[in-house]
Parts: sequence; C-alpha cells; structure tokens
Amino acid sequence: MLLLADPTTHRESRPALDATAAALGLTLREDVVSTPQQFERALREAKDGGISGVNVLSSALLFALRGYIINLAAELGLPAMYQWPETVDEGGLIAYGPSLRAAFRQVTTLVDKVLKGAKPGDIPVEQPTRFSLVINLKTASTLGLTVPPLTLLRADRAIE
Repeated sequence: MLLLADPTTHRESRPALDATAAALGLTLREDVVSTPQQFERALREAKDGGISGVNVLSSALLFALRGYIINLAAELGLPAMYQWPETVDEGGLIAYGPSLRAAFRQVTTLVDKVLKGAKPGDIPVEQPTRFSLVINLKTASTLGLTVPPLTLLRADRAIE
C-alpha cells in the first residue's frame, strides 16, 4: 500500500499505520510529494509496482489537489482512501475521518468566542469527536471492486 504524503503531513500517525499494516500482512511504502508531477509519478510507479491501494494522508496540499488525485487514481484503476468524508462525494472510493464541514463550524465557534473577548489561550483545544466512514459504490464498481456487506453495514453513508 502506498501512503501518499506531502512535506507537511503529520508523521505522528505513522507508527499506528505501520502496526495496522503489519497485523494485516501489508507492506507500506511512503511517497512524499508536493507537485502534480510528483503525484503523477508516485501513483504511476505504485500502479506499475503492483501496489494494491493508496492511502492519501491528511494535509492541506493533498486536500487542495484532491480532484487531481481522485481523477488520476481512477484513471490508473488504483483504489484510494482519503481522510475527509467529503472527498467521497467528489468521486473518491472511501474515506474515514472527521467532517471538514464540521471542523469549519468548530473554527467559526472558536473565532466567535475570540471576537466576543475570550483570550485564545483560555479556549481549550477541541478534537473532533465524530468520525465517518463513507464509501462511493459507483467508484467501487468502476474499479471492479465489491464492497463486503459487513463493511457497508459499518459505513455511515454509501453513495450509489
């Protein structure tokens, strides 16, 4: 499996990814990219090298270029997982993570508190509390994949 990262991607999750991959008998390869040309090279090399899937890690750059990544992964027939559920609405195969819309609402609430006089240092750090699993069945079909029924039952949402 290819981990698609950029230079700003947080590396704190790598030990958990490695442990999960080992438990599943998977080998992880990380490719750090920062330009569309590097994305294309990474995904084409993954496909040519027999990589079975891509985990697009969370970063502002990878999210900003999500359309490009989604289209290139589809063109190459590479299943890809994303960190923001909204990505699946745009054609991504599967995503697990917090809602970007909810994160923006949370930020708006924090900005409102600051504008009303709260000191930023006094506002507690808030982590997302809800994570969603979203699957795009149309993309799965295009890739020739069958989503197991148990996975569909666990999904918060499936796009047909």
